[in-house]
Amino acid sequence: MDVLTLNGVTKYYGSICALNNVSFSVPEGSVFGILGPNGSGKTTMLGIVMNIIKASSGSFVLLGKPGTENMRRHIGTLLETPNFYHYLSAEKNLRIAAEIKGKGIDQIDDVLHKVNLYNRKDSKFSSYSLGMKQRLAIASALLGNPDVLVFDEPTNGLDPVGIAEIRELIKRLSEDGKTIIMASHMLDEVEKVCTHVAILKMSNLITAGKVDEVLVNEDIVEVGATNMQALEQALQSLTGYSSLKKQKDVIQLFFATGGSNLEKVNAHCFANNVVLNHLQLKKKSLETKFLELTNK
Repeated sequence: MDVLTLNGVTKYYGSICALNNVSFSVPEGSVFGILGPNGSGKTTMLGIVMNIIKASSGSFVLLGKPGTENMRRHIGTLLETPNFYHYLSAEKNLRIAAEIKGKGIDQIDDVLHKVNLYNRKDSKFSSYSLGMKQRLAIASALLGNPDVLVFDEPTNGLDPVGIAEIRELIKRLSEDGKTIIMASHMLDEVEKVCTHVAILKMSNLITAGKVDEVLVNEDIVEVGATNMQALEQALQSLTGYSSLKKQKDVIQLFFATGGSNLEKVNAHCFANNVVLNHLQLKKKSLETKFLELTNK
Protein backbone atom coordinates (compact mmCIF):
# COMPACT_ATOMS: atom_id res chain seq x y z
CA MET A 1 0.00 0.00 0.00
CA ASP A 2 1.18 3.52 -0.81
CA VAL A 3 0.60 6.28 1.76
CA LEU A 4 1.27 9.05 -0.76
CA THR A 5 0.98 9.24 -4.55
CA LEU A 6 1.84 12.34 -6.58
CA ASN A 7 0.34 12.63 -10.06
CA GLY A 8 1.87 15.27 -12.33
CA VAL A 9 2.28 17.85 -9.56
CA THR A 10 3.41 21.21 -10.99
CA LYS A 11 3.97 24.52 -9.24
CA TYR A 12 4.68 27.94 -10.73
CA TYR A 13 5.59 31.11 -8.89
CA GLY A 14 4.78 33.61 -11.60
CA SER A 15 6.90 32.53 -14.57
CA ILE A 16 9.26 30.44 -12.41
CA CYS A 17 8.62 26.69 -12.36
CA ALA A 18 9.34 25.26 -8.90
CA LEU A 19 8.02 21.76 -9.67
CA ASN A 20 7.53 20.30 -13.13
CA ASN A 21 5.09 17.40 -13.60
CA VAL A 22 6.36 15.32 -10.67
CA SER A 23 4.92 11.83 -10.10
CA PHE A 24 5.96 9.10 -7.66
CA SER A 25 4.60 6.97 -4.80
CA VAL A 26 5.69 6.51 -1.18
CA PRO A 27 5.22 2.93 0.13
CA GLU A 28 3.78 2.38 3.58
CA GLY A 29 6.44 1.81 6.23
CA SER A 30 9.25 3.29 4.15
CA VAL A 31 11.75 6.00 5.02
CA PHE A 32 11.40 7.99 1.82
CA GLY A 33 14.08 10.55 1.02
CA ILE A 34 13.47 13.47 -1.33
CA LEU A 35 17.01 14.26 -2.40
CA GLY A 36 18.30 17.20 -4.38
CA PRO A 37 20.46 20.31 -4.33
CA ASN A 38 19.14 23.44 -2.64
CA GLY A 39 16.53 25.07 -4.87
CA SER A 40 15.51 21.83 -6.57
CA GLY A 41 11.90 21.98 -5.32
CA LYS A 42 12.01 19.72 -2.23
CA THR A 43 10.44 22.16 0.24
CA THR A 44 7.81 23.23 -2.29
CA MET A 45 6.83 19.60 -2.76
CA LEU A 46 6.45 19.04 0.99
CA GLY A 47 4.46 22.26 1.29
CA ILE A 48 2.02 21.02 -1.36
CA VAL A 49 1.63 17.63 0.33
CA MET A 50 0.89 19.39 3.62
CA ASN A 51 -1.63 21.75 1.96
CA ILE A 52 0.45 24.77 2.90
CA ILE A 53 1.05 25.51 -0.79
CA LYS A 54 -1.46 24.99 -3.59
CA ALA A 55 -0.21 23.21 -6.72
CA SER A 56 -0.66 24.92 -10.08
CA SER A 57 -1.71 21.59 -11.60
CA GLY A 58 -1.65 17.90 -10.84
CA SER A 59 -2.95 16.09 -7.77
CA PHE A 60 -1.92 13.82 -4.93
CA VAL A 61 -3.52 11.12 -2.81
CA LEU A 62 -2.60 10.91 0.88
CA LEU A 63 -3.61 7.92 3.01
CA GLY A 64 -5.97 6.81 0.26
CA LYS A 65 -7.78 10.14 -0.03
CA PRO A 66 -7.28 13.38 -1.97
CA GLY A 67 -5.16 15.81 0.03
CA THR A 68 -7.21 18.16 2.22
CA GLU A 69 -6.63 20.34 5.28
CA ASN A 70 -8.27 17.64 7.40
CA MET A 71 -5.84 15.00 6.10
CA ARG A 72 -2.95 17.14 7.33
CA ARG A 73 -4.11 16.52 10.91
CA HIS A 74 -3.08 12.89 10.49
CA ILE A 75 0.53 13.81 9.65
CA GLY A 76 3.34 14.77 12.01
CA THR A 77 5.46 17.55 10.52
CA LEU A 78 8.78 19.28 11.00
CA LEU A 79 8.97 21.80 8.16
CA GLU A 80 10.94 24.65 9.66
CA THR A 81 13.43 25.48 12.40
CA PRO A 82 11.96 24.43 15.78
CA ASN A 83 9.75 27.22 17.11
CA PHE A 84 9.22 26.99 20.87
CA TYR A 85 9.07 29.37 23.82
CA HIS A 86 12.69 29.74 24.94
CA TYR A 87 11.82 30.47 28.59
CA LEU A 88 9.55 27.41 29.02
CA SER A 89 10.53 23.83 29.71
CA ALA A 90 10.29 21.05 27.12
CA GLU A 91 7.25 19.60 28.90
CA LYS A 92 5.39 22.94 28.96
CA ASN A 93 6.22 23.61 25.30
CA LEU A 94 4.83 20.21 24.33
CA ARG A 95 1.71 20.86 26.44
CA ILE A 96 1.07 24.03 24.43
CA ALA A 97 1.66 22.13 21.17
CA ALA A 98 -0.78 19.40 22.26
CA GLU A 99 -3.44 21.97 23.17
CA ILE A 100 -3.08 23.62 19.76
CA LYS A 101 -3.42 20.24 18.04
CA GLY A 102 -6.31 19.24 20.30
CA LYS A 103 -4.68 15.89 21.04
CA GLY A 104 -1.63 14.27 22.60
CA ILE A 105 -1.76 15.76 26.13
CA ASP A 106 -1.53 12.27 27.63
CA GLN A 107 1.40 11.34 25.34
CA ILE A 108 3.92 14.00 26.42
CA ASP A 109 5.99 11.74 28.68
CA ASP A 110 5.93 8.98 26.07
CA VAL A 111 7.20 11.15 23.20
CA LEU A 112 9.88 12.64 25.45
CA HIS A 113 11.09 9.12 26.17
CA LYS A 114 11.09 8.30 22.44
CA VAL A 115 13.35 11.24 21.59
CA ASN A 116 15.54 10.63 24.67
CA LEU A 117 14.70 13.94 26.36
CA TYR A 118 12.64 12.77 29.33
CA ASN A 119 15.49 13.43 31.77
CA ARG A 120 15.62 17.03 30.53
CA LYS A 121 11.87 17.62 30.38
CA ASP A 122 12.00 20.35 33.04
CA SER A 123 14.93 22.21 31.42
CA LYS A 124 14.26 25.44 29.58
CA PHE A 125 14.27 25.24 25.80
CA SER A 126 17.00 27.91 25.74
CA SER A 127 19.37 25.50 27.51
CA TYR A 128 19.07 22.84 24.80
CA SER A 129 21.69 22.12 22.15
CA LEU A 130 20.63 22.38 18.48
CA GLY A 131 20.29 18.59 18.30
CA MET A 132 18.09 18.52 21.42
CA LYS A 133 15.91 21.31 20.00
CA GLN A 134 15.46 19.30 16.82
CA ARG A 135 14.55 16.18 18.78
CA LEU A 136 11.99 18.16 20.78
CA ALA A 137 10.47 19.33 17.49
CA ILE A 138 10.20 15.68 16.44
CA ALA A 139 8.58 14.90 19.81
CA SER A 140 6.00 17.58 19.03
CA ALA A 141 5.39 15.99 15.62
CA LEU A 142 4.75 12.64 17.36
CA LEU A 143 1.91 14.02 19.51
CA GLY A 144 -1.33 12.38 18.42
CA ASN A 145 0.57 9.28 17.28
CA PRO A 146 0.48 9.99 13.50
CA ASP A 147 1.29 7.14 11.11
CA VAL A 148 3.14 9.45 8.71
CA LEU A 149 5.91 11.91 9.57
CA VAL A 150 7.20 14.63 7.22
CA PHE A 151 10.60 16.20 7.92
CA ASP A 152 12.28 18.99 5.94
CA GLU A 153 16.09 18.86 6.30
CA PRO A 154 15.94 17.34 9.82
CA THR A 155 19.72 17.46 10.35
CA ASN A 156 20.32 20.90 8.84
CA GLY A 157 22.84 22.92 10.88
CA LEU A 158 23.61 20.15 13.36
CA ASP A 159 27.06 19.02 14.43
CA PRO A 160 28.15 15.38 13.81
CA VAL A 161 26.80 14.25 17.21
CA GLY A 162 23.42 15.91 16.56
CA ILE A 163 23.25 14.40 13.07
CA ALA A 164 23.94 10.92 14.46
CA GLU A 165 21.23 11.35 17.11
CA ILE A 166 18.59 12.36 14.55
CA ARG A 167 19.56 9.52 12.23
CA GLU A 168 19.20 6.96 15.02
CA LEU A 169 15.87 8.48 16.05
CA ILE A 170 14.55 8.23 12.48
CA LYS A 171 15.59 4.57 12.35
CA ARG A 172 13.80 3.85 15.65
CA LEU A 173 10.63 5.58 14.48
CA SER A 174 10.71 3.52 11.29
CA GLU A 175 11.05 0.33 13.34
CA ASP A 176 7.93 1.45 15.26
CA GLY A 177 6.02 1.33 11.95
CA LYS A 178 6.00 5.01 11.03
CA THR A 179 6.23 6.06 7.39
CA ILE A 180 8.76 8.89 7.18
CA ILE A 181 9.11 11.33 4.30
CA MET A 182 12.20 13.53 4.58
CA ALA A 183 13.79 16.11 2.32
CA SER A 184 17.56 16.43 2.27
CA HIS A 185 20.36 17.80 0.13
CA MET A 186 22.82 15.38 1.79
CA LEU A 187 23.46 12.17 -0.13
CA ASP A 188 25.13 10.53 2.86
CA GLU A 189 22.08 11.13 5.04
CA VAL A 190 19.66 9.57 2.55
CA GLU A 191 21.94 6.61 1.87
CA LYS A 192 22.27 5.83 5.60
CA VAL A 193 18.65 6.13 6.78
CA CYS A 194 16.28 5.90 3.80
CA THR A 195 14.80 2.83 2.14
CA HIS A 196 13.48 4.74 -0.91
CA VAL A 197 14.47 7.95 -2.66
CA ALA A 198 13.25 10.46 -5.23
CA ILE A 199 15.92 12.70 -6.77
CA LEU A 200 15.01 16.21 -7.88
CA LYS A 201 17.02 18.66 -9.96
CA MET A 202 15.83 22.12 -10.98
CA SER A 203 12.13 21.27 -10.38
CA ASN A 204 12.30 17.98 -12.32
CA LEU A 205 12.13 14.43 -11.00
CA ILE A 206 15.25 12.61 -12.21
CA THR A 207 14.49 9.17 -10.79
CA ALA A 208 12.69 7.42 -7.92
CA GLY A 209 12.88 3.98 -6.38
CA LYS A 210 14.58 1.87 -3.72
CA VAL A 211 17.80 3.38 -2.41
CA ASP A 212 19.79 0.20 -3.04
CA GLU A 213 18.70 0.30 -6.69
CA VAL A 214 18.90 4.04 -7.40
CA LEU A 215 22.04 4.82 -5.39
CA VAL A 216 23.92 1.61 -6.02
CA ASN A 217 27.66 1.28 -5.63
CA GLU A 218 29.19 -0.44 -8.62
CA ASP A 219 32.41 -2.17 -9.66
CA ILE A 220 33.64 -1.00 -13.04
CA VAL A 221 35.99 -3.32 -14.95
CA GLU A 222 37.87 -1.63 -17.76
CA VAL A 223 39.17 -3.89 -20.55
CA GLY A 224 41.13 -3.14 -23.68
CA ALA A 225 42.63 -5.05 -26.61
CA THR A 226 44.34 -4.37 -29.92
CA ASN A 227 41.21 -5.50 -31.76
CA MET A 228 38.41 -3.63 -29.94
CA GLN A 229 35.73 -5.00 -32.28
CA ALA A 230 36.68 -8.60 -31.46
CA LEU A 231 36.80 -7.70 -27.76
CA GLU A 232 33.28 -6.26 -27.82
CA GLN A 233 32.00 -9.35 -29.60
CA ALA A 234 33.67 -11.64 -27.06
CA LEU A 235 32.14 -9.74 -24.15
CA GLN A 236 28.62 -10.32 -25.47
CA SER A 237 28.75 -13.88 -24.13
CA LEU A 238 30.27 -12.91 -20.75
CA THR A 239 27.77 -13.14 -17.88
CA GLY A 240 27.49 -11.27 -14.60
CA TYR A 241 27.70 -7.62 -15.63
CA SER A 242 24.67 -5.32 -15.78
CA SER A 243 25.73 -3.00 -18.59
CA LEU A 244 28.54 -2.23 -21.04
CA LYS A 245 29.88 1.17 -22.03
CA LYS A 246 32.33 1.84 -24.87
CA GLN A 247 35.02 4.45 -24.31
CA LYS A 248 37.70 5.62 -26.74
CA ASP A 249 40.35 3.02 -25.90
CA VAL A 250 38.58 0.73 -23.40
CA ILE A 251 35.26 -0.93 -22.72
CA GLN A 252 33.71 -0.56 -19.26
CA LEU A 253 31.74 -3.40 -17.71
CA PHE A 254 29.48 -2.57 -14.75
CA PHE A 255 29.03 -5.13 -11.98
CA ALA A 256 27.20 -5.01 -8.65
CA THR A 257 29.60 -4.23 -5.81
CA GLY A 258 31.78 -7.27 -5.17
CA GLY A 259 30.40 -9.07 -8.23
CA SER A 260 33.38 -8.55 -10.52
CA ASN A 261 36.08 -11.15 -11.12
CA LEU A 262 39.09 -10.00 -13.15
CA GLU A 263 40.42 -13.53 -13.56
CA LYS A 264 37.09 -14.68 -15.02
CA VAL A 265 36.97 -11.73 -17.44
CA ASN A 266 40.54 -12.37 -18.58
CA ALA A 267 39.99 -16.13 -19.01
CA HIS A 268 36.76 -15.56 -20.94
CA CYS A 269 38.41 -13.17 -23.37
CA PHE A 270 41.40 -15.48 -23.86
CA ALA A 271 39.05 -18.41 -24.53
CA ASN A 272 37.46 -16.28 -27.26
CA ASN A 273 40.86 -15.59 -28.86
CA VAL A 274 41.17 -12.05 -27.49
CA VAL A 275 44.32 -11.07 -25.59
CA LEU A 276 43.76 -8.14 -23.25
CA ASN A 277 46.28 -5.32 -23.06
CA HIS A 278 44.30 -3.50 -20.37
CA LEU A 279 42.39 -4.90 -17.39
CA GLN A 280 41.57 -2.68 -14.41
CA LEU A 281 39.01 -2.61 -11.59
CA LYS A 282 37.50 0.73 -10.56
CA LYS A 283 34.87 1.61 -7.96
CA LYS A 284 31.97 3.95 -8.59
CA SER A 285 31.06 5.86 -5.44
CA LEU A 286 27.59 6.95 -4.43
CA GLU A 287 28.72 10.55 -4.94
CA THR A 288 29.66 9.76 -8.55
CA LYS A 289 26.30 8.08 -9.12
CA PHE A 290 24.44 11.06 -7.63
CA LEU A 291 26.36 13.55 -9.76
CA GLU A 292 25.67 11.47 -12.87
CA LEU A 293 21.96 11.44 -12.09
CA THR A 294 21.66 15.15 -11.34
CA ASN A 295 23.80 16.17 -14.31
CA LYS A 296 21.71 14.32 -16.88
